[in-house]
Amino acid sequence: MSFAALRESVEKRVHVGQGEHHVTSDPNVVLSTILGSCVAMCLRDPYAGVGGMNHFLLPEGAGAGTDAGRRYGAYAMELLINDVLKAGGRRDRLQAKLFGGGRMFDSLRDVGRTNADFAERFLRDEGIPVVGGSLRGDGGRRLHYWPVSGRALQRAVTDTVAPRPAPVAPPVETGALELF
Repeated sequence: MSFAALRESVEKRVHVGQGEHHVTSDPNVVLSTILGSCVAMCLRDPYAGVGGMNHFLLPEGAGAGTDAGRRYGAYAMELLINDVLKAGGRRDRLQAKLFGGGRMFDSLRDVGRTNADFAERFLRDEGIPVVGGSLRGDGGRRLHYWPVSGRALQRAVTDTVAPRPAPVAPPVETGALELF
């Protein structure tokens, strides 16, 4: 069995979707997500060997329902920090990496920049150092994070959902009537 095949057989992949977070001390766990304008914080205590990832959609907002707040950065950041501390991490040893915040559409407000700015400000205010990552830019990215070692791997998302249809010319008025 090759080294790559052996590694994949032991590795446990956990997908972190929008509004979710996951914390672990298992060295075989790799956390993954796909980001566009969303931001993911990867947080760990390197001495305790515990860490995790969150994935938020917007910086702040009011949610309705039990888990609605999870999609907002302010709530998602607090959840991840608290769960890493509950799992044995210490606040004074926490290290963060930030990813995402891409500009996805030219014609709309730059939500990605707003998310990235929020995440950096939040961590600065909390006194948690940002030791790496990749914020802003254009387009999406796939992220894999090994919370125990702190290793992160990012790849640009180049997938296309479907080609854009060619613009359709408006019908020409000829005075004819079509019945169907």
